[in-house]
Amino acid sequence: MPQQTASSRVQKRRQATLLEIRNTARQLLREHGRASVTVNAVAREMGMSGPAVYRYYPSHDALVEALIADFYQELTTTMQTARDACPPEHPGRRLTATCRAMRTWAITHPGEFSWMFASPVDAATRRDAESPRLRAGQQFEKVFLDQFADIWERNPHPATPFEDLAPSLQEQILEYASRTDSPLPPEALHQFLTSWIRLYGLLCMEVLHQLDFAYSDLEPVFEENLRELCAMHHLEYEPPRTP
Repeated sequence: MPQQTASSRVQKRRQATLLEIRNTARQLLREHGRASVTVNAVAREMGMSGPAVYRYYPSHDALVEALIADFYQELTTTMQTARDACPPEHPGRRLTATCRAMRTWAITHPGEFSWMFASPVDAATRRDAESPRLRAGQQFEKVFLDQFADIWERNPHPATPFEDLAPSLQEQILEYASRTDSPLPPEALHQFLTSWIRLYGLLCMEVLHQLDFAYSDLEPVFEENLRELCAMHHLEYEPPRTP
């Protein structure tokens, strides 16, 4: 028992150091940008040596993967909390709450958001079922995918017939359906992906300030996008509640 207790203390100290390393790296990201997040910079901030940090994360890539997994988990929890605050019998309200929570998190965490979505998962990571980043990304993906599956189950609605899509699109959608084990029929899955492209595309442009030439306040634009998404899925749109 004493040996187990000592081992437990060592493990707790290790976990605490791993978290401190990631928190330090995140602070560097927020204050100085992606280029500032190096193993040596993290070590300096913590009063450690570079080789000491490498005992916890064997490479810069490993540290980045762990950071991005943290970001995905935080964003996923934020979205789930917003969704679950709305009753299941109001799927439109749940969807818009989820989308608004994502936007709020993204515009208040631009560095984290940019690193998550501007760093594509490479082929090696896609094959690694144990990758924390891949697992966290899949959980994030499920927040939307499960909601659209629920919306479709509650109220199947017209979508572009699958046979009318380009053959290449059909092939890719079927492959995605197989990979995600989605319960949605292919035409509904295409509609889900179309919705995600519209939502994500606008959000990226806002976070990266690509629409500053025309808009100083993108919330009304985002809400118009949500209104159109609700119409696409035959859901009732409700504007955000004022405090």
